[in-house]
Amino acid sequence: MSNKPYKGFEPKWVLTPAPEGSYRSIFRWGDPEFFKYPKESLYKLMKETFKMTDDDFRDYTDDIGFDRVDLSDYPSKIAPEHVEALKKIVGDEYVTTEDYPRLAVAYGCTGYDLLRLRHKQIENVPDVVVYPDTTEQVEQLVAYAVEHKIPLYVYGGGSSVTRGVEAMKGGMTLDMRKRFNKVISFNETDQTITVQSGMSGPKLEETLHNAQNLFGAKRAYTCGHFPQSFEFSSVGGWTVTRGAGQNSTYYGTITDIVLSQKYATPIGRIVTSHYPREATGPNLNQIMMGSEGTFGVLTEVTLRIFRWMPENRKRFSYIFKNWDVAMDAAREMMQCECGYSSVFRLSDPEETHLMLKLYNVDETPLEPLMNKLGYNDMERCMFLGFTDGEKGFSKNVARNIARIALKHGAMPMTGYVTKSWEKGRFNDPYLRDTLMDFSVITDTLECTVNWSNMAQVHRDVRKVCHALPNTVVTTHMSHCYPQGANLYFIFITKMNDAEEFKRYHTTILDAIQKSGAAISHHHGIGKMFAPWLEGYIGEKEYGVFKTLKNYFDPDYLMNPGGTIGLDLLPEQKKFLNERKDYR
Repeated sequence: MSNKPYKGFEPKWVLTPAPEGSYRSIFRWGDPEFFKYPKESLYKLMKETFKMTDDDFRDYTDDIGFDRVDLSDYPSKIAPEHVEALKKIVGDEYVTTEDYPRLAVAYGCTGYDLLRLRHKQIENVPDVVVYPDTTEQVEQLVAYAVEHKIPLYVYGGGSSVTRGVEAMKGGMTLDMRKRFNKVISFNETDQTITVQSGMSGPKLEETLHNAQNLFGAKRAYTCGHFPQSFEFSSVGGWTVTRGAGQNSTYYGTITDIVLSQKYATPIGRIVTSHYPREATGPNLNQIMMGSEGTFGVLTEVTLRIFRWMPENRKRFSYIFKNWDVAMDAAREMMQCECGYSSVFRLSDPEETHLMLKLYNVDETPLEPLMNKLGYNDMERCMFLGFTDGEKGFSKNVARNIARIALKHGAMPMTGYVTKSWEKGRFNDPYLRDTLMDFSVITDTLECTVNWSNMAQVHRDVRKVCHALPNTVVTTHMSHCYPQGANLYFIFITKMNDAEEFKRYHTTILDAIQKSGAAISHHHGIGKMFAPWLEGYIGEKEYGVFKTLKNYFDPDYLMNPGGTIGLDLLPEQKKFLNERKDYR
């Protein structure tokens, strides 16, 4: 349990670990021993917003998934001779056609996935799961799949929210979690580390923190990449989706952190250059990132690493009176050329209303003080974060952020707010499972905007999100640049039908594309966002992607079934009536 006891009625939260081999152990987020549920004030807010009563929370309204996985109606269709051949490549115990391992790699973490799993809506399951150990094994597996025309998919951490891992055409899925997670090399002189693509975020960070003991390094290091899915995502997943971590404003997104890559493709091994900059034609390193497994299987990644100096961190938090003033302040902070904060997060009024409760600020003297000074509820905006880097640099960045915030009329908050956010930054997804047991669903979409169209995109997209009655819609920016930022939309509503979810989700993606924003900042495209991609990129521009696909994978065996739209039919794609040039 993660909250203090309720004084009144408390819902029947599921506080029992999911049984081994159960559906819940697949659709539930993360650590089976960890639970998180809303505190009492948030529970009361939910009831009011969703027009629910205590009676709606006396028992579960959705399947909690404690029963054992059964795919007897979805048997493996792979020929026995293929199974035997795959075992010769990786070993007998590392190939399986059993029910649970097949379902465990079939879905990601979008609400559409979780609702289908809860309702036993089983589709697009691989026929065989393989656990490779070495790059050479992966190359042999790709070659075998190509020779025998077997569709091939890859499962890294499974945190995709774009249906990126779904085996639409059956075939083979490579599960990288079990064995494909080793360090290949560490180079302190160049400040790089090379790892297998299945390396998880925590294992990578632990390795870098212990570099002195493991590699005889002079100091400890950090990767600097901390997405909310950090604990249950992989380096490969970050790379192929062009992901971003919550500290990206300082360290950069994964496209800045990755130095080089190695792929097993249908035409053979592809290795990108390991130099920090080159003028040798189009950048192959960038071309391969974002391909989401459609060109081949990412096997090894070389990452830039950074000195780990947590003792220099300076935390800050401020409350601005409204969104317009807060946006202006954030833009000046990013354009003042005084250095960038590491975490840089600005919440709009509706998110601020929710977050002040989530971070327990509503239970401190700060709440009445804000109201007394004119920082009104549902108008005020919370801004929080922290700086990293060398001691003087970190201190100076924090000083300039304070100067600009105060110039824009912000009220300083204590470090308590930022520390509360840090405490929950990786475990907030556990709340989703708890609420979905009672048919309350939470999901997210995000986009990229320039400062000049941020207010318009924020207004237009939120209007569509709020078209669904009794829905909470929060928005924040958390990855910022001198030219713009991301906008991250979170919706919370009462819903338990997968197709209804898909229809609502589609209206939001339509609104993002119509607004002129980039349809994804860091979640990637997968199969869920794919219908919108060509309409956003442009027909001629998208032709470059198709040409690359035809070069690397002419038989369309790598992550087939609509990933980044490459094998969608024209009628399955979504276009604006007129594509605009927003430059």
